[in-house]
Amino acid sequence: MDARALHQNATVVDTHNDLILLVDHYDQRYRRQHFAEYWLPQLRAGGVNVQVLPICIEEQFQSEGALRRTLLLIERMHELAAENADDVAICLTAADVDAALATGRIAMIIALEGAHAIGQDPRLIRTMERVGVRVVSMAHYGRTFLADGSGFDDTSRSRLTPQGIEAFQEMERLGVVFDISHLGLGGVEDVLKLATRPFLATHSACLAITDIHRNLGDEQMKGIAELGGVISVAAAIPMFIDSENPSAERVVDHIEHMVAVAGVDHVGIGPDFIEDYFQKAFDGWQLVPGFEGGFTPAEIERPADLPKITEVMVRRGFAESDIRKVLGGNVMRVLRAVMGVPA
Repeated sequence: MDARALHQNATVVDTHNDLILLVDHYDQRYRRQHFAEYWLPQLRAGGVNVQVLPICIEEQFQSEGALRRTLLLIERMHELAAENADDVAICLTAADVDAALATGRIAMIIALEGAHAIGQDPRLIRTMERVGVRVVSMAHYGRTFLADGSGFDDTSRSRLTPQGIEAFQEMERLGVVFDISHLGLGGVEDVLKLATRPFLATHSACLAITDIHRNLGDEQMKGIAELGGVISVAAAIPMFIDSENPSAERVVDHIEHMVAVAGVDHVGIGPDFIEDYFQKAFDGWQLVPGFEGGFTPAEIERPADLPKITEVMVRRGFAESDIRKVLGGNVMRVLRAVMGVPA
Protein backbone atom coordinates (compact mmCIF):
# COMPACT_ATOMS: atom_id res chain seq x y z
CA MET A 1 0.00 0.00 0.00
CA ASP A 2 1.42 3.40 -1.03
CA ALA A 3 0.95 5.52 2.10
CA ARG A 4 1.38 8.89 0.39
CA ALA A 5 -1.04 8.02 -2.39
CA LEU A 6 -3.56 6.72 0.13
CA HIS A 7 -3.30 9.90 2.18
CA GLN A 8 -3.80 12.18 -0.81
CA ASN A 9 -6.70 10.08 -2.06
CA ALA A 10 -8.51 9.91 1.30
CA THR A 11 -10.87 12.55 2.67
CA VAL A 12 -8.71 14.15 5.37
CA VAL A 13 -10.60 16.07 8.06
CA ASP A 14 -8.58 18.16 10.54
CA THR A 15 -10.90 18.99 13.42
CA HIS A 16 -8.68 21.62 15.07
CA ASN A 17 -6.27 24.15 13.55
CA ASP A 18 -5.91 27.58 15.21
CA LEU A 19 -4.64 29.19 12.02
CA ILE A 20 -7.02 32.17 12.24
CA LEU A 21 -4.99 33.52 15.19
CA LEU A 22 -1.83 33.61 13.10
CA VAL A 23 -3.73 35.08 10.16
CA ASP A 24 -4.94 37.87 12.46
CA HIS A 25 -1.40 38.36 13.79
CA TYR A 26 -0.16 39.03 10.26
CA ASP A 27 -3.23 41.12 9.40
CA GLN A 28 -2.17 43.56 12.11
CA ARG A 29 1.23 43.80 10.41
CA TYR A 30 -0.21 44.55 6.96
CA ARG A 31 0.42 41.06 5.59
CA ARG A 32 -3.11 40.05 4.68
CA GLN A 33 -1.87 37.45 2.20
CA HIS A 34 -0.55 35.19 4.94
CA PHE A 35 -3.31 32.59 4.52
CA ALA A 36 -2.79 32.32 0.76
CA GLU A 37 1.01 32.38 1.03
CA TYR A 38 1.49 29.99 3.96
CA TRP A 39 -1.59 28.11 5.16
CA LEU A 40 -3.14 27.25 1.82
CA PRO A 41 0.03 25.53 0.53
CA GLN A 42 0.39 23.76 3.89
CA LEU A 43 -3.17 22.44 3.77
CA ARG A 44 -2.71 21.25 0.21
CA ALA A 45 0.59 19.55 1.07
CA GLY A 46 -1.08 17.84 4.02
CA GLY A 47 -3.95 16.62 1.88
CA VAL A 48 -6.48 18.42 4.10
CA ASN A 49 -9.94 18.41 2.55
CA VAL A 50 -12.01 19.62 5.50
CA GLN A 51 -10.65 22.12 8.03
CA VAL A 52 -12.41 23.02 11.27
CA LEU A 53 -11.31 26.53 12.27
CA PRO A 54 -11.72 27.26 15.99
CA ILE A 55 -11.82 30.76 17.46
CA CYS A 56 -9.80 30.73 20.68
CA ILE A 57 -10.10 34.00 22.62
CA GLU A 58 -6.89 35.28 24.21
CA GLU A 59 -7.02 36.37 27.86
CA GLN A 60 -7.11 40.10 27.09
CA PHE A 61 -10.41 39.63 25.23
CA GLN A 62 -12.09 37.13 27.54
CA SER A 63 -14.45 39.51 29.32
CA GLU A 64 -15.92 42.58 27.67
CA GLY A 65 -14.12 42.09 24.37
CA ALA A 66 -14.94 38.41 23.76
CA LEU A 67 -18.06 38.88 21.64
CA ARG A 68 -16.53 41.63 19.52
CA ARG A 69 -13.31 39.67 19.02
CA THR A 70 -15.25 36.53 18.06
CA LEU A 71 -17.40 38.33 15.51
CA LEU A 72 -14.37 40.04 13.97
CA LEU A 73 -12.60 36.70 13.52
CA ILE A 74 -15.74 35.13 12.06
CA GLU A 75 -15.92 38.00 9.60
CA ARG A 76 -12.25 37.46 8.75
CA MET A 77 -12.95 33.81 7.96
CA HIS A 78 -15.70 34.81 5.57
CA GLU A 79 -13.28 37.29 3.97
CA LEU A 80 -10.68 34.53 3.56
CA ALA A 81 -13.26 32.39 1.79
CA ALA A 82 -14.12 35.27 -0.56
CA GLU A 83 -10.46 36.13 -1.21
CA ASN A 84 -9.60 32.48 -1.96
CA ALA A 85 -12.90 31.37 -3.51
CA ASP A 86 -11.22 28.99 -5.95
CA ASP A 87 -9.57 27.11 -3.10
CA VAL A 88 -11.77 27.23 0.01
CA ALA A 89 -15.42 27.54 1.01
CA ILE A 90 -17.20 28.16 4.32
CA CYS A 91 -19.56 25.23 4.86
CA LEU A 92 -22.74 25.13 6.95
CA THR A 93 -23.91 21.58 6.18
CA ALA A 94 -22.45 18.28 5.05
CA ALA A 95 -23.98 18.96 1.63
CA ASP A 96 -21.92 22.15 1.48
CA VAL A 97 -18.82 20.10 2.33
CA ASP A 98 -19.59 17.66 -0.47
CA ALA A 99 -20.08 20.52 -2.93
CA ALA A 100 -16.75 22.08 -1.94
CA LEU A 101 -14.87 18.79 -2.27
CA ALA A 102 -16.49 18.07 -5.64
CA THR A 103 -14.92 21.28 -6.99
CA GLY A 104 -11.50 20.65 -5.43
CA ARG A 105 -11.92 23.25 -2.70
CA ILE A 106 -11.09 22.88 1.00
CA ALA A 107 -14.24 22.90 3.15
CA MET A 108 -13.86 25.28 6.10
CA ILE A 109 -16.05 24.94 9.20
CA ILE A 110 -16.21 27.72 11.80
CA ALA A 111 -15.91 26.69 15.45
CA LEU A 112 -15.76 28.32 18.89
CA GLU A 113 -13.15 27.13 21.38
CA GLY A 114 -14.26 28.09 24.88
CA ALA A 115 -17.40 30.00 23.82
CA HIS A 116 -16.33 33.10 25.73
CA ALA A 117 -18.51 35.17 23.41
CA ILE A 118 -21.64 33.47 24.78
CA GLY A 119 -21.01 34.87 28.26
CA GLN A 120 -23.95 33.86 30.44
CA ASP A 121 -26.62 34.13 27.74
CA PRO A 122 -27.25 30.80 25.95
CA ARG A 123 -29.46 32.61 23.43
CA LEU A 124 -26.27 33.76 21.73
CA ILE A 125 -25.78 30.17 20.57
CA ARG A 126 -28.57 30.96 18.09
CA THR A 127 -26.72 34.08 16.96
CA MET A 128 -23.50 32.13 16.45
CA GLU A 129 -25.39 29.53 14.44
CA ARG A 130 -26.84 32.28 12.23
CA VAL A 131 -23.38 33.66 11.41
CA GLY A 132 -22.01 30.25 10.47
CA VAL A 133 -20.62 28.61 13.62
CA ARG A 134 -21.08 24.83 13.45
CA VAL A 135 -18.82 23.42 16.22
CA VAL A 136 -18.65 24.72 19.83
CA SER A 137 -16.74 23.87 23.01
CA MET A 138 -17.76 25.48 26.31
CA ALA A 139 -14.43 26.03 28.06
CA HIS A 140 -10.73 26.36 27.42
CA TYR A 141 -8.27 25.82 30.29
CA GLY A 142 -10.16 28.02 32.74
CA ARG A 143 -13.74 28.86 33.70
CA THR A 144 -16.59 30.31 31.68
CA PHE A 145 -20.22 31.00 32.57
CA LEU A 146 -21.07 27.68 30.91
CA ALA A 147 -18.52 25.23 32.32
CA ASP A 148 -15.07 24.68 33.81
CA GLY A 149 -12.11 23.64 31.69
CA SER A 150 -9.90 20.70 32.62
CA GLY A 151 -7.28 23.07 34.03
CA PHE A 152 -9.57 23.49 37.06
CA ASP A 153 -9.98 19.78 37.78
CA ASP A 154 -7.71 19.96 40.86
CA THR A 155 -9.81 22.70 42.47
CA SER A 156 -13.30 22.12 41.12
CA ARG A 157 -15.58 19.27 40.15
CA SER A 158 -18.32 21.62 39.00
CA ARG A 159 -20.90 20.40 36.55
CA LEU A 160 -22.13 22.29 33.55
CA THR A 161 -23.79 25.43 34.85
CA PRO A 162 -27.53 25.90 34.26
CA GLN A 163 -26.57 28.20 31.37
CA GLY A 164 -24.21 25.50 30.10
CA ILE A 165 -26.96 22.90 30.10
CA GLU A 166 -29.28 25.27 28.25
CA ALA A 167 -26.56 26.09 25.72
CA PHE A 168 -25.80 22.39 25.18
CA GLN A 169 -29.45 21.59 24.55
CA GLU A 170 -29.73 24.52 22.16
CA MET A 171 -26.72 23.24 20.20
CA GLU A 172 -28.33 19.84 19.85
CA ARG A 173 -31.60 21.42 18.74
CA LEU A 174 -29.95 23.64 16.11
CA GLY A 175 -27.51 21.12 14.68
CA VAL A 176 -24.34 22.65 16.13
CA VAL A 177 -21.76 19.95 16.85
CA PHE A 178 -20.60 19.87 20.47
CA ASP A 179 -16.85 19.65 21.18
CA ILE A 180 -15.93 18.00 24.48
CA SER A 181 -12.17 18.73 24.33
CA HIS A 182 -10.97 20.96 27.19
CA LEU A 183 -14.06 20.27 29.31
CA GLY A 184 -13.46 19.41 32.97
CA LEU A 185 -14.29 16.04 34.51
CA GLY A 186 -17.68 17.01 35.91
CA GLY A 187 -18.71 18.62 32.64
CA VAL A 188 -17.74 15.52 30.67
CA GLU A 189 -19.92 13.42 32.97
CA ASP A 190 -22.82 15.82 32.41
CA VAL A 191 -22.47 15.75 28.63
CA LEU A 192 -22.35 11.95 28.54
CA LYS A 193 -25.64 11.90 30.48
CA LEU A 194 -27.36 14.69 28.54
CA ALA A 195 -26.31 13.99 24.96
CA THR A 196 -28.80 12.57 22.49
CA ARG A 197 -26.67 13.16 19.37
CA PRO A 198 -23.08 12.31 18.40
CA PHE A 199 -20.37 14.86 19.23
CA LEU A 200 -16.61 15.33 18.89
CA ALA A 201 -13.51 15.59 21.01
CA THR A 202 -11.76 17.73 18.41
CA HIS A 203 -8.24 17.62 19.90
CA SER A 204 -7.53 15.20 22.74
CA ALA A 205 -5.36 12.17 23.44
CA CYS A 206 -5.22 9.18 25.79
CA LEU A 207 -4.87 9.59 29.55
CA ALA A 208 -3.70 5.97 29.76
CA ILE A 209 -0.61 6.85 27.71
CA THR A 210 0.06 10.45 28.78
CA ASP A 211 -1.25 11.40 32.21
CA ILE A 212 -2.32 15.03 31.80
CA HIS A 213 -5.68 16.56 32.65
CA ARG A 214 -6.41 17.47 29.02
CA ASN A 215 -6.45 13.85 27.89
CA LEU A 216 -9.45 11.52 28.01
CA GLY A 217 -9.76 8.39 30.14
CA ASP A 218 -10.87 5.06 28.71
CA GLU A 219 -14.38 5.27 30.20
CA GLN A 220 -14.86 8.76 28.76
CA MET A 221 -13.79 7.56 25.31
CA LYS A 222 -16.13 4.57 25.56
CA GLY A 223 -18.97 6.95 26.45
CA ILE A 224 -18.26 9.16 23.44
CA ALA A 225 -18.20 6.10 21.18
CA GLU A 226 -21.48 4.74 22.59
CA LEU A 227 -23.14 7.99 21.53
CA GLY A 228 -21.67 7.68 18.03
CA GLY A 229 -19.03 10.37 18.52
CA VAL A 230 -15.38 10.66 17.52
CA ILE A 231 -12.16 11.39 19.43
CA SER A 232 -9.60 13.25 17.29
CA VAL A 233 -5.98 12.92 18.36
CA ALA A 234 -4.13 16.17 19.15
CA ALA A 235 -1.01 15.15 17.26
CA ALA A 236 0.75 18.54 17.30
CA ILE A 237 0.79 19.15 21.07
CA PRO A 238 3.80 17.45 22.69
CA MET A 239 2.48 17.49 26.25
CA PHE A 240 -0.64 15.57 25.16
CA ILE A 241 1.29 12.96 23.16
CA ASP A 242 4.67 12.61 24.91
CA SER A 243 6.70 15.64 26.04
CA GLU A 244 9.99 13.82 25.47
CA ASN A 245 9.08 11.93 22.30
CA PRO A 246 6.20 13.62 20.41
CA SER A 247 6.83 11.62 17.25
CA ALA A 248 4.46 10.37 14.58
CA GLU A 249 5.04 6.87 15.98
CA ARG A 250 3.86 8.07 19.39
CA VAL A 251 0.81 9.70 17.82
CA VAL A 252 -0.14 6.35 16.34
CA ASP A 253 0.34 4.75 19.77
CA HIS A 254 -2.52 7.00 20.90
CA ILE A 255 -4.56 6.13 17.83
CA GLU A 256 -4.07 2.41 18.48
CA HIS A 257 -5.18 2.83 22.09
CA MET A 258 -8.26 4.80 21.00
CA VAL A 259 -9.11 2.05 18.51
CA ALA A 260 -8.71 -0.63 21.18
CA VAL A 261 -10.92 1.24 23.65
CA ALA A 262 -13.52 3.03 21.50
CA GLY A 263 -13.37 1.16 18.19
CA VAL A 264 -11.95 2.21 14.85
CA ASP A 265 -15.21 3.96 13.90
CA HIS A 266 -14.67 6.57 16.64
CA VAL A 267 -11.16 7.93 16.02
CA GLY A 268 -10.08 10.98 14.01
CA ILE A 269 -7.34 13.58 13.56
CA GLY A 270 -7.30 17.02 15.24
CA PRO A 271 -3.65 18.06 15.55
CA ASP A 272 -4.14 21.55 17.09
CA PHE A 273 -1.62 23.47 14.99
CA ILE A 274 -0.85 26.51 17.14
CA GLU A 275 2.94 26.47 17.55
CA ASP A 276 3.46 29.07 14.81
CA TYR A 277 1.13 31.51 16.55
CA PHE A 278 2.86 31.16 19.92
CA GLN A 279 6.26 31.61 18.33
CA LYS A 280 5.24 34.70 16.34
CA ALA A 281 2.99 36.38 18.89
CA PHE A 282 4.77 35.46 22.13
CA ASP A 283 8.25 34.33 21.08
CA GLY A 284 7.47 30.96 22.62
CA TRP A 285 4.68 29.05 24.32
CA GLN A 286 2.20 31.12 26.28
CA LEU A 287 1.70 30.09 29.88
CA VAL A 288 -1.95 29.65 30.81
CA PRO A 289 -3.56 27.83 33.78
CA GLY A 290 -3.07 24.10 33.36
CA PHE A 291 -0.49 24.51 30.59
CA GLU A 292 3.00 23.05 30.94
CA GLY A 293 5.83 24.31 28.77
CA GLY A 294 9.30 22.97 28.07
CA PHE A 295 9.21 20.08 25.66
CA THR A 296 10.58 18.69 22.41
CA PRO A 297 8.85 20.09 19.28
CA ALA A 298 6.28 17.73 17.80
CA GLU A 299 7.10 15.82 14.63
CA ILE A 300 3.59 16.67 13.40
CA GLU A 301 4.24 20.41 13.49
CA ARG A 302 2.51 21.65 10.31
CA PRO A 303 -0.32 20.36 8.08
CA ALA A 304 2.29 19.20 5.55
CA ASP A 305 3.43 16.66 8.19
CA LEU A 306 0.09 14.85 8.33
CA PRO A 307 1.05 12.16 5.76
CA LYS A 308 3.60 10.90 8.30
CA ILE A 309 0.71 9.62 10.44
CA THR A 310 -0.64 7.66 7.49
CA GLU A 311 2.82 6.24 6.78
CA VAL A 312 3.09 4.91 10.35
CA MET A 313 -0.42 3.42 10.23
CA VAL A 314 0.44 1.65 6.98
CA ARG A 315 3.68 0.27 8.48
CA ARG A 316 1.77 -1.03 11.47
CA GLY A 317 -0.68 -2.91 9.32
CA PHE A 318 -3.85 -0.83 9.56
CA ALA A 319 -6.35 -1.81 6.89
CA GLU A 320 -6.79 0.80 4.16
CA SER A 321 -10.48 1.16 5.02
CA ASP A 322 -9.64 1.83 8.67
CA ILE A 323 -7.01 4.42 7.75
CA ARG A 324 -9.59 6.25 5.65
CA LYS A 325 -11.98 6.24 8.61
CA VAL A 326 -9.39 7.72 10.97
CA LEU A 327 -8.22 10.34 8.48
CA GLY A 328 -11.71 11.72 8.00
CA GLY A 329 -14.44 9.20 7.31
CA ASN A 330 -15.51 8.96 10.94
CA VAL A 331 -15.76 12.71 11.46
CA MET A 332 -17.67 13.07 8.20
CA ARG A 333 -20.23 10.61 9.59
CA VAL A 334 -20.81 12.88 12.61
CA LEU A 335 -20.99 16.00 10.43
CA ARG A 336 -23.55 14.37 8.16
CA ALA A 337 -25.67 13.37 11.16
CA VAL A 338 -25.53 16.66 13.08
CA MET A 339 -24.02 19.70 11.36
CA GLY A 340 -26.77 22.00 10.20
CA VAL A 341 -29.35 19.26 10.84
CA PRO A 342 -31.90 20.48 13.42
CA ALA A 343 -32.95 17.86 15.97
